[in-house]
Amino acid sequence: MTEETPAGTPAGVSGPDEGAPPPQGGDQPRGKWGNKMEFIFSMAGEIIGLGNVWRFPFLCYKNGGGIFFIPYFVFLFFCGIPVFFLETALGQYTSEGGVTAWRKICPMFQGVGIASQVIVAYLNIYYIVVLAWAIFYLYNSFKSPLPWSTCDNWWNTERCHSRSGVYANPHLFGPGSNWSFLNNASASDDLHGAADTDQGQYSRGRSSEEEFWLFRVLRMTGDMSLGKVNWDLAVCLLLAWIVCYFCIFKGIKWTGKVVYFTATFPYLMLFILFIRGVTLPGAGDGLRYYLTPDLSRIYDPHVWHDAGTQVFFSYAVCQGVLTALGSYNKYNNNCYRDCMALCCLNSATSIFAGFVVFSVLGFMAQDMGMSMEDVVSSGPGLIFLTYPRALSLLPGSSFWSVLFFLMILFLGLDSQFVCVESMATALTDLFPHRLRRPGRRELLTLVIAVVCFLLGLTLITEGGIVVFQLIDYYGASGITLLFIACFETIVIGWVYGADRFYDNIEDMIGFRPFPVLKYCWLFITPLVCGVTLIYEVINSHRLTVYDHVISNWGAVLGSLLILAPLICIPVFVLVSLCKNPLNMSTPSGDLRQARPNKPLLTLCGRVIFEGQAAENKDGVTMVEPGEV
Repeated sequence: MTEETPAGTPAGVSGPDEGAPPPQGGDQPRGKWGNKMEFIFSMAGEIIGLGNVWRFPFLCYKNGGGIFFIPYFVFLFFCGIPVFFLETALGQYTSEGGVTAWRKICPMFQGVGIASQVIVAYLNIYYIVVLAWAIFYLYNSFKSPLPWSTCDNWWNTERCHSRSGVYANPHLFGPGSNWSFLNNASASDDLHGAADTDQGQYSRGRSSEEEFWLFRVLRMTGDMSLGKVNWDLAVCLLLAWIVCYFCIFKGIKWTGKVVYFTATFPYLMLFILFIRGVTLPGAGDGLRYYLTPDLSRIYDPHVWHDAGTQVFFSYAVCQGVLTALGSYNKYNNNCYRDCMALCCLNSATSIFAGFVVFSVLGFMAQDMGMSMEDVVSSGPGLIFLTYPRALSLLPGSSFWSVLFFLMILFLGLDSQFVCVESMATALTDLFPHRLRRPGRRELLTLVIAVVCFLLGLTLITEGGIVVFQLIDYYGASGITLLFIACFETIVIGWVYGADRFYDNIEDMIGFRPFPVLKYCWLFITPLVCGVTLIYEVINSHRLTVYDHVISNWGAVLGSLLILAPLICIPVFVLVSLCKNPLNMSTPSGDLRQARPNKPLLTLCGRVIFEGQAAENKDGVTMVEPGEV
């Protein structure tokens, strides 16, 4: 490793911050993480979220059990890790947020950073609604009995069916037991009912959990029109935003301390639920359904598609967040080792979460005499329908429900406030002289929170679930993420130069990363992302929400949600062409180039693009440290 000075940069090497102009007037310095663990916990909090719990286990079960690990790890090694490391290293090298980092690397592709921030804006508006739902469920978890476990509430209909579990209430299942105290329910009725899924109604009635979700939480209208705002959910959304604001309003110095708790607490809850789950009767059956490989599914292209989209969703790539967090690292931080460790942690958490989920679902299937196919669901249905129903069958159900929704709340909370931090960082770096002043950071974060809160109110109206699903399906979708990933790797590999970027990384961490990463950026990642993108477009379909097919207005809105970020890329290429056509691809002179005369790109020993001596602002060519 290179020698380190007290300032945290290699001896004889000036990092980007040192070559930058000093703060002017009342401008405050940009700041760095207090220590490496703040960066690690912030990154872990961002990439380890609700998708690890509600999406990965279901996809694994749905796509052939253990066989799903093969396409998952193929996409992880050749797409996920290369893009994850690229974005993090880019932020550390440039010490800039998600927009200005791309402007410094290649001015004509500043639109790549803008597109990422549009995705972050989508996430800031709709992701926190899940936290509002979690807070609502957490509040109701302190009630006994759990309000979603019975059919005698004001929101229940005549179609409601509820049932007590055998494990928690063995006295109800003996000979001559009396079920008349249950409203409109019997043991035999529930045994014939179908399971909670996102597809809508049961063939015979609805479960009490589904009615609580549909008619108490969402309060959906029959025609799926927006209707009025559900004010109790609005209070929960406001509370979520207040907590989020105070987690980050002071910037990364404050955020770095908060993540010590928010990133680790969910693991404690996950471990407790795991111990409880695997000790339940039927847990082994659930785990077998989760992991048993179906070798025939390896040839199904949809399995590979699901694996690819899961990697992109769970690793938070193409959102500018990784670049923003990496930008607060010291120049010589070993981001390569950090990224490898974080990727291992993320995937291990996803697999471990599957054990937590399916052990409890196996118990639920056995306790209710149902098949695993009937009880498994994904997305919000798993968190707010299936899992609460399983917990209601346990002794001490309120206690376990409180633990579960606390875990969900903290899993989503750090992902949410890190996204807000990313947007605040991007805006501050775009307008440093206006926003990097005392009190401006707090005000900027407040403005982001208020605007996103007001826009988020549309998602908690009586038809708000439709808007939520539209943003989730079209906005932060595989199409936009895959498209941005293609451009990011092409820009770094072919425009800026993969060899030059490798030199920059070596200058930071003291050694060159594994050579396969270079060829992933050049060929493998854009090719795989391009093929997956084409498959996604060809197999796209009209969105359905609880048996309600979204009309043409939904398709138009979905198209706009997709086009809004993607159109930024060609627009800013044209802007750069008009403003400065001679330097469209010239990196900023503020960036350190330790080896300016080396080729930008070589393949098989042949020079593809020649290097050009980089000049700093004073016109002095920057040279190798050993030549000084």
